[in-house]
Amino acid sequence: MIEISVIAEGLAGLRSGETHDPHAILGRRVTGDTVELRLWRPGANSVELLSDPPVALAEIASGIFSADVGASSAPIAARYRAVDGDGIQRVFVDPYGFLPTLGELDLHLIAEGRHEDLGLVMGAREVELEAVIGIAFSVWAPSARSVAVVGDFNGWDDYRHPMRSLGASGIWEVFIPEASVGDCYKFSVLGADGARREKADPGAHQVEVPPRTASVVAPRPAHRWGDQAYLGQSRTPHRDAMSIYEMHLSSWRRHDDGRSLGYRELADVLPAYLSDLGFTHVEFMPVMAHPFDGSWGYQTTGYFAPHAPLGTPDELRLLIDRLHQADIGVILDWAPAHFARDAWALDHFDGTALYEHADPLRGEHPDWGTKVFNHGRTEVRNFLTASAWYWLGQYHADGLRVDAVASMLYRDYSRKAGEWVPGPDGGREDHDAVEFLRDLNRVTHRRRPGAIMAAEESTAWPGVSRPIELGGLGFGMKWNMGWMHDTLDYFQRDPVHRVHHHSQLTFGLLYAFSENFILPLSHDEVVHGKGSLLSKMPGDPWQRFANLRALYGHMWAHPGKKLIFMGSELAQLDEWSHEGQLPWHLSADRNHAGMSNLVRDLNRVYRAHPPLYERDSEPSGFAWLDGDEAAANVLAYARFADDDVVVCVANLSPVPRDGFRVALPTGGAWREILNTDSTSYGGSGVGNLGRVEAQATPWRGREWSASVTLPPLGVLWLAPETS
Repeated sequence: MIEISVIAEGLAGLRSGETHDPHAILGRRVTGDTVELRLWRPGANSVELLSDPPVALAEIASGIFSADVGASSAPIAARYRAVDGDGIQRVFVDPYGFLPTLGELDLHLIAEGRHEDLGLVMGAREVELEAVIGIAFSVWAPSARSVAVVGDFNGWDDYRHPMRSLGASGIWEVFIPEASVGDCYKFSVLGADGARREKADPGAHQVEVPPRTASVVAPRPAHRWGDQAYLGQSRTPHRDAMSIYEMHLSSWRRHDDGRSLGYRELADVLPAYLSDLGFTHVEFMPVMAHPFDGSWGYQTTGYFAPHAPLGTPDELRLLIDRLHQADIGVILDWAPAHFARDAWALDHFDGTALYEHADPLRGEHPDWGTKVFNHGRTEVRNFLTASAWYWLGQYHADGLRVDAVASMLYRDYSRKAGEWVPGPDGGREDHDAVEFLRDLNRVTHRRRPGAIMAAEESTAWPGVSRPIELGGLGFGMKWNMGWMHDTLDYFQRDPVHRVHHHSQLTFGLLYAFSENFILPLSHDEVVHGKGSLLSKMPGDPWQRFANLRALYGHMWAHPGKKLIFMGSELAQLDEWSHEGQLPWHLSADRNHAGMSNLVRDLNRVYRAHPPLYERDSEPSGFAWLDGDEAAANVLAYARFADDDVVVCVANLSPVPRDGFRVALPTGGAWREILNTDSTSYGGSGVGNLGRVEAQATPWRGREWSASVTLPPLGVLWLAPETS
């Protein structure tokens, strides 16, 4: 028997909701051949052991019931019947007789920040112990004074199911047989500051549909994958064709009543749509749980759970599986720089700045009203790296686009003098974030060779997509924000003024091979009053469409992988709004349908010609044929791959140019493999009747050249007739 004083102290802790080891005074207490059963059932009128015969337990103190029985009558998983205060009889198994559900290896790896499968051992998991099926709950809250699980299974009682602390690991754990799959729950955390907070589970695999905020006990994954052939293919992203369709899933297509298509419904229509347009990949804006369905999803509240309004975890798996079976890769946006400050989520989780920096000059983001992750804390880095791998491993995602990397790399990002804290070396670089990003890329590339790890990084930080051993950050790809800003600025100008801005199209080639770039015309360019891509274009309606077609023709030929935001393929008239859907009715209009036809052909021809993608990151894959025709608004360049070549000629003025001489890499006939002015795209049909002939006429330092008809505001792609 435990000393009465210890029992009294433990009881006081249970009754006050402040205990760190309820298992020490509850459960089976063995003394020789006698076992004392001690249960915590606050509010119960009576409790009995369901043995033969039943044994009544006496209430020895408020909420604590006890009985002495023989060892053979008291297995660990003994069943009890209680008559609770509401008069209802309930049969249950005592939670406090079981060993911890996390092993020593788990705790060791967590302490070292090396538990890459953290998402499989934390949170709420259905497990079987001693032939009893229940839910194992665990959470990291090292400074908490106590933690309890509250949920549907205990009437959301802060005192019914206290958890035990697993020592220096900071992990709290309990196995609750009364809980089951589908139950909603939270953690009731008595913080270091003395305040009690109900917190959603950071490791939850499923969450309630907002505005409800509880976590949900998720079932074990039941989806049977059919993408083995797709995953078995060897991939080298920087040398493969990559044309990405960026999507905000909730506003892509809606039912007549305004409801968004869910993951399951998207699985029935999205793969065919993307296959028809020829995209190689789709990029989902964050599908991780976030509190506002109309947002982009970057203020994350659940790093292991999908956004609930669109469906269940298995339904998201189905969508990704169907896309893979259609030979379409899936990239997920992921936001490890900052997190939502909602009181029920990660913010001040255990009464301290746990996931965030304590200093508000480091812990609060001035632009987005969010909290900044403390990437210098081992457990936080482990949490985020495990989240990344969870989406790659458990959801078969092909890669992650890592949001707001620049905000992580610089301590003074978006902060004025006096609003930021220099590093130990006095500099503005955040070395903790640098090491986190390197760890992230080490893990993901080791466990998934060929994974697409793409950084949204808007500065000139060197080596973002270069190997770690060479001093880089280890990403595989980087968004080329400089190209995007310069190119859009050029195309928004009236052609009469473009002569003065020609360098905006040529300057990017000075750094085009310093990183493995993606060329993004992303969601950022069609919101907040910026208008749609079509609305940015100058001129009359015909010229606006022609300018946009020319922009796409130049983009798909330029070094770098391609990304456009949904709706761009339809030449959407208005900027994106979360309240609507894509303007599908525009596909009945000749010009808008023509834009879709162009995007389809751009993708088809691009994928069929390796010069347009194999050497995107190599200077040998590109050569200027004419980069100095500023007065004519003309560009000409060649793309190379082994023994093959494609030439792009862009006339970015609204007048056709007959007999314009263009240097070519070789002689012979050249096919016009794409013309953005084709009538099938809504253009005027000016061109070269499908082919041009190169003559031995030196031009621009080349031995061969051809007289070419250039369509107004048009782009031509030429390939040797033999290719």
